[in-house]
Amino acid sequence: MEKTVNFFYDKKGDILDITIGKSQPAISQEIGDDILIRRHPATNEILGFTILNFELRFTKTKKPYSIPITANFQLQK
Repeated sequence: MEKTVNFFYDKKGDILDITIGKSQPAISQEIGDDILIRRHPATNEILGFTILNFELRFTKTKKPYSIPITANFQLQK
C-alpha cells in the first residue's frame, strides 16, 4: 500500500515529527536518546517517528544520525 511521508517541525518545541500515511492512534516507544517511534497498537506497524531537540542535536554535533528503521521509497507519478 502506498503511503505519503509527512514532516512537521515545531521550532518552539524543537521537535521534528514524521508521519507515514494518515495520522492515526499509536503507541509511542523511545528507541534512543530523544527518539521515539509510533506503532499501530494492533499490528505493530511503524506509523512514524519523532525526534526531540532536533535542531539542538544537529547544530551541536554536526554529525549524521541514523534511526534503526528501514524503508522502501518510490517517487509518486
